Amino acid sequence: MGGNLGAKAVPAVPAGPASWHRIKSLWTPETYHGWGLSRRWFEGWYFKMVGKHGDPIMAVIPGIFHAEDPRNSHAFVQVVDGNLGESTYNTYAVDEFRTSPGRPFWVEVGPNCFSLERIDLDLTGPSGSVKGHVRMGEIRPWPASPWSPGIMGPFTLAPFMQCYHGVLGLDHSLSGSLVLGGVEKSLDGGRGYIERDWGRSFPEAWIWIQTNHFEREKTSLMFSLATVPWLSGQFTGLIAGLLLEGRLYRFTTYGRATPDFAEVTRDAIKIRVHNPRYELTLEAERPPGARLRSPEVGSMEARVTESMGGSVDVLLRTRGASPRTIFEGRGLYAGVEAVGDLGLSPGSS
Repeated sequence: MGGNLGAKAVPAVPAGPASWHRIKSLWTPETYHGWGLSRRWFEGWYFKMVGKHGDPIMAVIPGIFHAEDPRNSHAFVQVVDGNLGESTYNTYAVDEFRTSPGRPFWVEVGPNCFSLERIDLDLTGPSGSVKGHVRMGEIRPWPASPWSPGIMGPFTLAPFMQCYHGVLGLDHSLSGSLVLGGVEKSLDGGRGYIERDWGRSFPEAWIWIQTNHFEREKTSLMFSLATVPWLSGQFTGLIAGLLLEGRLYRFTTYGRATPDFAEVTRDAIKIRVHNPRYELTLEAERPPGARLRSPEVGSMEARVTESMGGSVDVLLRTRGASPRTIFEGRGLYAGVEAVGDLGLSPGSS
């Protein structure tokens, strides 16, 4: 339980006004944001872990889902096996979800414990078991400031967004091991990535691509393009970053970045975006993936297929009359999702 992470377990509603805890959480994107909310609300944390030689390739997603009907509310731990293209969804009672406001961040779902330093898993179900301990180190978060608390920038402070997103670790080291279905898998020397979502529902359409396995070490790509309801209409929101040798090249809607085109097929995605100074082109493979549950208008539906064994060709260039290539490389063990229609035109070759 909480002692595994060096913290004392507390209920998911701490002492003090819930609204105050929600306000404070805006500036700590890793922490729980749903204090006092008990209907049509979800939160989930995505921990991606890849072994040194690509075995295992997996993600563990703890979270909580508050339905319109409280009888359908539950906590969960979803496990994605990228090698097998399979997923499992383990449910728990709402009161088995425990966390604490503020830092240090930690979440417990049943006997499973999560922080930014360590994961302890003890999952047993009809689809098999996952048990073990993993440690994370040298985590590189998305930079934050008082007026831009995370990857969504000032949109994080808008109180009426359908879905919020946070990137907690663009790249970090892994150590430890997990026993998957009776087979021990080492994560020593592996790399990890952490992000999270919270709000009322996932978007109607999105493209998401992530990899931090390039020939050049400590290189990481995170890319997300999604429909965003806004007042009486909607827009296409872009949040993306390419980490190179400690420098983060950002492409965000609030930073005046826009998509040029997107071409999505069953097997591949080709997309190009630009900001005032740089142009980013991605060509991603979409091998068969695992079916994941995601929140949609008050329910948790299995509507997302995530590939985790593909590759992404990345090209970053300067803009202008004489463009210069800054980076060109291929990322492996890529997470790739494409859901719905963003309404963007296909590009020319």
